[in-house]
Amino acid sequence: MTENSMFADGQFLLGTFSTNCSGGMSVTTVPERWVNSWDNNLRLGKMLDDAGIDFMLPIARWIGYGGETNFHGNVLETVTWATGLLAHTRNINVFATIHVAANHPVVVAKQMATIDQISRGRIGLNIVAGWNQPEYEALGLELPSGHEDRYGYAQEWFDVVKALWTKIEAFDWDSKHFKLKNVLGDPRPSRKAPILNAAGSGQGRAFAVKNADFLFTPAIDLERSKEEVAALKQQAADEGRKVGVLTFSHVVCRPTEKEAKDYLHHFGQTNADWEAVDNLVRLQFAHAQSFPHDLLALIRDRMAAGHGGFPLVGTPEQVAEGILSLHAAGFGGTTLSFVDYAEEFPYFRDHVLPILEARGIRRAVSAEAAAA
Repeated sequence: MTENSMFADGQFLLGTFSTNCSGGMSVTTVPERWVNSWDNNLRLGKMLDDAGIDFMLPIARWIGYGGETNFHGNVLETVTWATGLLAHTRNINVFATIHVAANHPVVVAKQMATIDQISRGRIGLNIVAGWNQPEYEALGLELPSGHEDRYGYAQEWFDVVKALWTKIEAFDWDSKHFKLKNVLGDPRPSRKAPILNAAGSGQGRAFAVKNADFLFTPAIDLERSKEEVAALKQQAADEGRKVGVLTFSHVVCRPTEKEAKDYLHHFGQTNADWEAVDNLVRLQFAHAQSFPHDLLALIRDRMAAGHGGFPLVGTPEQVAEGILSLHAAGFGGTTLSFVDYAEEFPYFRDHVLPILEARGIRRAVSAEAAAA
C-alpha cells in the first residue's frame, strides 16, 4: 500500500477542525452557528473529500465551557466519529483525538488498527497529554501538577501503542505507569498512521518532535511564527526526524472585504458568547501553554471568532493571500473553520482553492482521484 497522503511532499495541507463539536471553533450565539450533528458532519465530509481537502481533525471534549451556548458542551466522540466518516469517504484522512489519561493504550492501538482496515489506511492519531482540569475532575481523574509528569505518562502511553503496532509476538511491559502481561497487537495497521500533537510548553514540544509527524501550534504573529517554526524543525532534525508544523485558521470569505469584516464583527464581537470565551481563556492560561501569554488581549478576541485561530478574513483573493503568508512563514498546512462549515465551504472551494492551485501550493483534484 502506498504512503499515507498526509506525507506527500509539495502540497500545503488543508483540513478542518472541530466539526464534531457544537459551535465548531466560533464562540458565538448567532443562530447559524455550527450544529455538530452526524448528518451535518457526513454532508461536510463528503464535500471535503470531493474537493481534495486532506484531513478532518476533531477536538475531544467531555464537558462544555458554559456561557449562553455552553460552547463545546455537545461533542461527538472522536473514534466513532472518525470511523463513520472514513467508511463513507474515499480519499480524505480523518484523525481520532485521544486523551491519554482517559484511554488505555492497548484499547486505542486495537481501535486504530481496526479503523485502518475500514479506511484503507486513512486514520490518524492526535495525542493529547491533558490540560483541562474540570474534565479530569468530571472523569474522576487527577490532573498531574506539572507538564513533565503529563508528558512522561504520554511517552509511556505512546511507547506501548508503538510496540503493539510493531511487535509480532506477545510481550510483557513493565514501566512506571503500565504493567502488561502477554499482550499482542493483532491486527496491526497496514501502513504508518500520521501522528499529530499540539504542544506549547518545552516538555510538550520535546514530546512532539520525538514522536509526532505533525506539531500543531497557533499562528498569532507571523514574524514570531517564522522563528518558531524554524526552531521546531531544527529541534526535530537534531532528533534525526522530520516534523511538519501545522496551524489553525478561521475563515470569513465573502465577495467584498466589507461584507467579510462586517460579518466577523457580527458573530465574533456583537454576538460573541463572552462568558464562554472567558472560561475558555482562563482554563487555557491556567493549565496549558498553547498560546503566548503576552498576547492575551488579542487572543481573547480571536478566541471568540475562531478559538484563537489565524484570521483569514476578506475576499477570496485576500483569504488566499493569508494562506500563502502561512506557507511563507514555514507552516506545512492549516486547518480551516467556519461559522457554518457546510454552508460556507463551497464558496471557499470554488473561489479560494483555484487561487492556491494557480500559486503552486495546492494540486488540482484529478477526476481519477475524486472517483477513487
